[in-house]
Amino acid sequence: MAGEQLALTVLMGALLVAIVALSTRLENWRSYTPLAGGGALGEESTTVHREKPAGIVRWLTTVDHKDIGILYGVYAVLAFAVGGLMAFLIRAQLVVPSGAIIENSFYNAILTSHGITMLFLFGTPIIAAFANYFVPLLIGADDMAFPRINAIAFWLLPPGALLVWGGFLIPGIGASQTSWTMYAPLSIEQTQAGADLMLLGLHLTGVAATMGAINFIATIFTERGDDVNWANLDIFSWTILTQSALILFAFPLLGSALIMLLMDRNLATTFFTVDGGGALLWQHLFWFFGHPEVYILVLPPMGLVSYILPRFAGRKLFGFKFVVYSTLAIGVLSFGVWAHHMFSTGMDVRLASSFMAVSLAIAIPSAVKTFNWITTLWNGKIRLTAPMLFCIGFVSNFIIGGVTGVFLAAIPVDKVLHDTYYVVGHFHYIVMGVIGFAVFAGIYYWFPIFTGRMYQRKLGKWHFWLSMIGTNITFFAMLVLGYLGMPRRYATYEFDAAIAPLAQVINFHLVATVGATILLVGQLIFVWNIVQSWLEGPHVGPDPWNLKEEAPELYGREYVWHENRLETALADGGEEEDVATDGGEPTDAADEDAPDAADE
Repeated sequence: MAGEQLALTVLMGALLVAIVALSTRLENWRSYTPLAGGGALGEESTTVHREKPAGIVRWLTTVDHKDIGILYGVYAVLAFAVGGLMAFLIRAQLVVPSGAIIENSFYNAILTSHGITMLFLFGTPIIAAFANYFVPLLIGADDMAFPRINAIAFWLLPPGALLVWGGFLIPGIGASQTSWTMYAPLSIEQTQAGADLMLLGLHLTGVAATMGAINFIATIFTERGDDVNWANLDIFSWTILTQSALILFAFPLLGSALIMLLMDRNLATTFFTVDGGGALLWQHLFWFFGHPEVYILVLPPMGLVSYILPRFAGRKLFGFKFVVYSTLAIGVLSFGVWAHHMFSTGMDVRLASSFMAVSLAIAIPSAVKTFNWITTLWNGKIRLTAPMLFCIGFVSNFIIGGVTGVFLAAIPVDKVLHDTYYVVGHFHYIVMGVIGFAVFAGIYYWFPIFTGRMYQRKLGKWHFWLSMIGTNITFFAMLVLGYLGMPRRYATYEFDAAIAPLAQVINFHLVATVGATILLVGQLIFVWNIVQSWLEGPHVGPDPWNLKEEAPELYGREYVWHENRLETALADGGEEEDVATDGGEPTDAADEDAPDAADE
């Protein structure tokens, strides 16, 4: 038996080596028939000289900021798919009061992993994808300040994700059931080894984020072009700089708290036990990280919208300086609001009042941004492309998510709604309706640069409308469920008729699940559109959005770089490709200067 196992091991090892060797030599691995008018039809394979290794070796060894940006993006979209499927399971479970499809322990596990996945494996990496690819281009830098550290930071993430999901991937150890907040003493007392793996994976992603933040700060400070100063630094880079500063203060604290929690679980220390520091110490440490984390996730999406929206409104961002100042103000104030998550813990009312005041004050810079976005649209020459639709959806959802958050900042209201689905609805308006929409706007807007091709316009609009309708149905129903008294985090539920009719609660859960289904269909269309267009979409010209005609002062540095890239390719013997617009129709390159080239 031992001999057979040894032979099988040797055989599998040889097979693995053969696969790796083959993959390193594959260049033109894909053959296909274009589905509809792809620019690649009739292309002939030619031998070219490459500056980078081909095949999988390129992606394993690259330190190019653009390649690493794409790696971050692919990683984040995969995590988004995993987290999204978990969310759909949660919604399906709550259709009936007794739970429809899964056991309570599994519900608790996917509830925990859904939160961790969306916030740490999708939210932070997808922003790093945009920042890695475009910040150096926008500030005129050749690359990041520390390219190798940049690559190392990314390659810490895949093992981090495997550890976070380890409880599901390794049979018999049990997945963590602590919720994403990991409150003590629950997180100390749980015996599942999956909880330890999740804490280690979370720590690893925090180290990666901190390394990335240091790199962005160094890059923006030291690698800017000679003509880029603080006054004309683009708004997206401003938000990345602010976000990086927040990460430097927040993530190391989380890492320290996670190590202390691991020691409590495995070495019998008493940092967060009743006999030692107490459970409230964990909440203070966690939320001192946790609330800035919200702004770590939301500030760059605000920067994306502030950057993209003016380009399809045909005018500069209204009040650019005030948008920058409000970004810095939110960054500073975000560290003074953590205890508004703890109003129900019995803290002194005088202390709670001070946190309530700061929490309400942070609405002011947020309102300044909203005012500037709306004013930019006012009397603008608006083009309703897919990225513009997502920007408008972002502003709409941000107003709802922001206003519902103001209520939670008030102590009397928070004490009533704190443990209800109202908090879930408010939070998801921000995470999906705001952060998600800005990410989609960024993907569609810069899709021509990182693929050289154009997406399908109609599918992009279907994606937007399904996302907009699904988001508002799902999360508005959650707000109502909160007012009805539906507790959050529960796998099953039952109600005293004197508090709320059970039938009414079931109906709103059903409405939320229908909305989640619409949302899921929209994301399937998005994935199909992106993958199919990346492989077979028509090639774009130097100005796919016709910005030179519509808003020449907003023709960004990244498109200047894109134009130079195309000119270099032509000078090197490449062929001029058809130009496609957001209309999805390829047009002749000679007509690219036509005024309506990028109009809807």
